[in-house]
Amino acid sequence: MTQRVLHAAQILWPAFLIAGVLEMVVFSWVDPTQLRIGQWQPDAQTTYSLAFFVFWGLVTLSSLLSHWMMKVSDSPVHARRVRRHARRQQVHNHA
Repeated sequence: MTQRVLHAAQILWPAFLIAGVLEMVVFSWVDPTQLRIGQWQPDAQTTYSLAFFVFWGLVTLSSLLSHWMMKVSDSPVHARRVRRHARRQQVHNHA
């Protein structure tokens, strides 16, 4: 398994599970037959499906953002910036 496939699985699978939980929570309170999008009133199964993919997409975006932020903080460029900033703080504190 390549690193890219592993990262995709680490992001998509938990997002899938959380989307399922969100689906159950939201539709325990909301009646899908009462929802409308403009003049269109989709049937319950369509509403469930659309909502699931929206939830999955949003949770995936959140996970991707977290993954990206972790990769940026692990980069050598970021490490040099952190060390440079720490040195500046030490110089500033001693002055």
